[in-house]
Amino acid sequence: MSLLVVGLSHRSAPVSVLERAALSTDAQVKLVQDTVAAEPATEAAVLATCNRIELYADVDKFHAGVAELSTLLAQHSGVGLDELTPYLYVHYEDRAVHHLFSVACGLDSMVVGEGQILAQLKDSLARAQELHSAGRLMNDLFQQGLRVGKRAHSETGIDRAGQSLVTFGLEQLTAGGDVQAWAKGKKALVIGAGSMSSLAAATLARAGVAEIVVANRTYDRAERLAQIITENDDTDVAARAVPMDAVPGELTRADVVVSCTGATGLVLNADVVAAAVQGRTGEPVAEIEDDRPAQVAPRPAGLGADENCPLDLTAAQSGFSVMGEAAVAGMAAAELEQHAAWVDNGTVDRREAGRRTPESPEAEAELIGALAAAAARVGRIPERRRPEPVAGFVRPAPALFLLDLAMPRDIDAAVHRLAGVRLVDIESLAEASADAPMAADVDQVRRIVSDEVAAFGAAQRAAHITPTVVALRTMAADVVASEIARLDGRLPGLDERQRGEIRQAVHRVVDKLLHAPTVRVKQLAAEPGGAGYADALRTLFDLDPETVAAVSRAVESTDKKDRPA
Repeated sequence: MSLLVVGLSHRSAPVSVLERAALSTDAQVKLVQDTVAAEPATEAAVLATCNRIELYADVDKFHAGVAELSTLLAQHSGVGLDELTPYLYVHYEDRAVHHLFSVACGLDSMVVGEGQILAQLKDSLARAQELHSAGRLMNDLFQQGLRVGKRAHSETGIDRAGQSLVTFGLEQLTAGGDVQAWAKGKKALVIGAGSMSSLAAATLARAGVAEIVVANRTYDRAERLAQIITENDDTDVAARAVPMDAVPGELTRADVVVSCTGATGLVLNADVVAAAVQGRTGEPVAEIEDDRPAQVAPRPAGLGADENCPLDLTAAQSGFSVMGEAAVAGMAAAELEQHAAWVDNGTVDRREAGRRTPESPEAEAELIGALAAAAARVGRIPERRRPEPVAGFVRPAPALFLLDLAMPRDIDAAVHRLAGVRLVDIESLAEASADAPMAADVDQVRRIVSDEVAAFGAAQRAAHITPTVVALRTMAADVVASEIARLDGRLPGLDERQRGEIRQAVHRVVDKLLHAPTVRVKQLAAEPGGAGYADALRTLFDLDPETVAAVSRAVESTDKKDRPA
């Protein structure tokens, strides 16, 4: 059996795909259960965070395993396999171990070096243990991953490079300013009461906000989190809990909002946010079109009135021509071809106020045709959310700060266009982290990961041969016992002391003959390519495969018995 991981993350997929592929807790449980029920896999665990979904399994066939795990991910995420496949990555055996250890150290995080991933790894292992889908390999892998992550944080300065996603998000809200100076005296609303929301509340309290309001669908959990904040001796923050239906009213009082729920739909839409800002300022909320303010108004009736248009123009990105590159970003090749034909017919009313003067329909049809050809090769066109800022334009100072850490998103992306609001979401954080400098300690952490991967591989290979060595020594002991019994029958006159001396002498001879070969074979098996030594031992000594399998089952049973709850 061999370790295989199939997954997608912020490094391989656009946020919109991650958002659609996000798994609820129940979906994660069902995915693990279906994986171990599938033929290629005997063990499985799911690591699902706000910016990654990874399925780990112990499989007996690589290609069949990749096909099965990819199909299961598609089925449980609700994203079609054809659409999901271009964004999936696959790691096998030592590369899979290297990937998990890198993840555990924060090297693969959106914010390099962040430590929250360790808690998520621990939760993933605990869930697999509860479902009895974690055997020896998954337990060894995830427990060693936790140790490697802790070692990286204790032996290096990776913490200086990384921080929690919450802290990084707050820094983006301040646009590079001092978080504590920015937060002092502000009123905060935290939507959700899970681990990320709890971390956000604690971070805001330490930053010096004056009040924290916690809203959650389960009111008791919101009340419990508010009580923890209030009773914390390290901070002096007033906290209270409210039900979810009180959120619109609380928005008019809040200065900063952090949302991280497990909801499958939007928690805050643009209309609710706009109403809250208007309630605070008393002025109608302007919308930023092409980074130039214009009053919010319905789109002109002529825009995209053609019922044959394959685009959902209500979701088209503001500031771009509805027929240009950004309008078709993320569309599949077949849709692009339909859109190109629609553009070529010239059915769009181009008179929308505030938009750029688009290129000719012929030029844009040609561009879309080229995009369709590219999509046919690579799957889909990368997404672009909003235009580059116009030089010299200054966005109005925000009256409301929103941090959306949920996946799928809690806050409507259209809020980005509202004047007086600053929204930072997972997509914003991905863009910002791409430009973040790497700490000097990252290289040291990479060396730790490489060393630990080598040690883990050696230990696994050595463990693989142990049942065969035990079976060999058991066979030798049986041979000794049989020969001693035969000798007792032939020499009935021997007293007990003589029989004991003979037994000890024979055992010493056998032990000395087996000692060097068994020690050496364990050393050789621990080296890369050493897996064949177990087969060689079984063949040379004609060991019964069932005996070896019985030893393996006994070892696994002992591991489970000794494993902490």
